[in-house]
Amino acid sequence: MLRIALPNKGRLAEEARELFNDAGLEVRVRGDRALTASLGGEFEAIFVRAQDIPEFVADGAADAGVTGWDLVCESGRALSALLDLGFGRCRVVLAAREDSRVRTADDLDAFGPTGAGAVRVATVFPGVTRQFFEERGQAVTLVPISGAVEIAPHLGIADVIVDLTSTGSTLKMNGLREVATVLESSARLIAAPGALAAAGETPTDKQRALDELVMALESVLRARGKRYVMANVPREALERVKQVLPGLNGPTVIDLLNGGAVGTSAYVAVHAVVPAASIYRTIAQLKSLGGEGILVTRIERLMP
Repeated sequence: MLRIALPNKGRLAEEARELFNDAGLEVRVRGDRALTASLGGEFEAIFVRAQDIPEFVADGAADAGVTGWDLVCESGRALSALLDLGFGRCRVVLAAREDSRVRTADDLDAFGPTGAGAVRVATVFPGVTRQFFEERGQAVTLVPISGAVEIAPHLGIADVIVDLTSTGSTLKMNGLREVATVLESSARLIAAPGALAAAGETPTDKQRALDELVMALESVLRARGKRYVMANVPREALERVKQVLPGLNGPTVIDLLNGGAVGTSAYVAVHAVVPAASIYRTIAQLKSLGGEGILVTRIERLMP
């Protein structure tokens, strides 16, 4: 049985549980403070802090885990992202005071308090920050802070900060301006390198189980934001209907017999998967082409 490390609290924990539940891997806990749980009877979940999950997976205490990519990068551990789960999207950014002359990361060389190489950077991501500036060939002084990074430039503790943001509103509220994006992050399903069998390699039982987990989660993610549309449309309008319902590989077209021979009915049934965001327009277009009996339904899973 695979052991999966999941966040024990916060938004990541809530969305991870929802995803696993939708994939048929219901999180079954014995109590609110339980440290472990069954995942649909197929896997075992262990609940730990999101920032500790990279260590648990890298050290083999868990076979896979769900956590933010920013935390994986900050850990410095060699781990593979098996699947981008799509939630928890945010950015690690470089930010300066609104009244600062720093407009780009290159400006840091000229506007340090005592010249090039003396810029102080406050951050809760010292590892990610160090790598960012090393790759740019810029020497800076890191000021590790455990929280409230936004206040550092106003107190003279640092000249700029590297911090996490999703909308940028908190930075603006604290008189800061984004200068550069250091890292794009989202929740990922992670595992140690080689956790999945390579092409042409016979998978072990554990590799096969992990591959099945990836497929199950991916099928749910693929179905999100999609709708299944069914409608009866005039046969003569079929070519125009195909433009309205491209689907994954074009719509499925089914003859309506109505007591007659195949291919003789005035209407055909069409089925297709379409984006949920444009479903109102799709329905209107089908109606304008003579569509009848239009049915729209949600999709739980979608495999290519």
